[in-house]
Amino acid sequence: MTVLNRWDSGSNVGEFDGHSRRVLSCAFKPTRPFRIVSVGEDFLVNFYEGPPFKFKQSHRDHTNFVNCLSSEDAHTGSIYAVSWSPDSKQVLTVSADKTAKIWNISEDFNGTVAKTLPCPGSGGVEDMLVGCLWQNDYVVTVSLGGTIYLYSASDLDKEPTILCGHMKNVNSLVVLKSSRPETILSSSYDGLIFKWLRGSGYSGKMERKDKNQIRCIAAVDEEIMSSGFDNMVWRIPLTGDQCGEANVVDIGTQPKDLSLSINNHELALIAIEEGVVLLRGTQILSTIKLGFIVSACSMAPDGTEAIVGGQDGKLHIYSVNGDSLTEEAVLEKHRGAITVIHYSPDVSMFASADANREAVVWDRVTREVKLKNMLYHTSRINSLAWSPDNTMVATGSLDTCVILYDISKPASSRITIKGANLGGVFAVAFVDENTVVSSGEDACIRLWQITPP
Repeated sequence: MTVLNRWDSGSNVGEFDGHSRRVLSCAFKPTRPFRIVSVGEDFLVNFYEGPPFKFKQSHRDHTNFVNCLSSEDAHTGSIYAVSWSPDSKQVLTVSADKTAKIWNISEDFNGTVAKTLPCPGSGGVEDMLVGCLWQNDYVVTVSLGGTIYLYSASDLDKEPTILCGHMKNVNSLVVLKSSRPETILSSSYDGLIFKWLRGSGYSGKMERKDKNQIRCIAAVDEEIMSSGFDNMVWRIPLTGDQCGEANVVDIGTQPKDLSLSINNHELALIAIEEGVVLLRGTQILSTIKLGFIVSACSMAPDGTEAIVGGQDGKLHIYSVNGDSLTEEAVLEKHRGAITVIHYSPDVSMFASADANREAVVWDRVTREVKLKNMLYHTSRINSLAWSPDNTMVATGSLDTCVILYDISKPASSRITIKGANLGGVFAVAFVDENTVVSSGEDACIRLWQITPP
């Protein structure tokens, strides 16, 4: 039972019964004769007259929960949020029907629809509008998928400014440095890829027909390669600002890491549990078992060399000959499973990191350690990146920190960015020689300007 009281005196002006389960919504007619309607989980629509309000009649036409009440021009779905205009003469509402409505409120508190704002999205469930705010000259709506639409209240016919971002942890970053301004692609495990422009931020969502989960991505200006938690590798061409028709390769087992040959991106190396897979385009050249548990891999830009890291902490260097690998050397320095390997931009060096919080920079020709004692993280290193001028290495760790090392100086002269991403840093990349971008568990992407100590 529900009791209705006057707001100014607290006196009882009616009692509502007649529902056997929870009431989900109600509506009040604020002009005489006063009426109240309630709906609930018992499939009923009850009508009350007053004051004092008493049960009048009930309708039993619904066959499921009755979620909302509406009138002509009203929303056709549940209303999730309401916000008044600054002058209290209009009300903004948003609904599961994927629209926002602005209502003119008369002196007798009746409302008429002044403007309906459809959600500019694709029309999916993620476009249901669940939040709103009317702040000064701005009308703001928020969708279930986390997209924010910013309208000008004085010109509602103008296209809204769209702000969007990840809702889940961001596990991969790629910087397309040939574009100006620099373009950053980010992916989260829920299958979303976003595009960001340096200096302006959000630049759009890379729409894909298949919403498969993403574990890691590699990209060049013309193509994105991604892998998830199934047996598939996706080669997605970039057509302008959007993704083209994806080519899918079933490699027969779950990928653990992937690397593109930058100078010939048709050639790719995929790490799997027992070895690697060589791809040329969508053709599997070979599946090679290596005799150890693989945890990471990297292919040289020219496609002639590959480095494969093992669960045992060893780095295996192979020459690539067509569809086969020939082992050239095994490097032992790490004390934990290899998590990431990257060549320097000039290919004169490569760097590796492990689950035991250590990173190492190697000379590619001599295969000797070039920078050691990079042991300043307190947890697993998830990501590693080289600066464009080959002078710095950045590492991102589960300890939430990004550490920058100048390879011409001892590791102790590092620069540490503490708390770069709460919950852990999953990806790190250089935008230019003085700017680093990081992402992680907190679903945020942050740019950091490097200031030498």
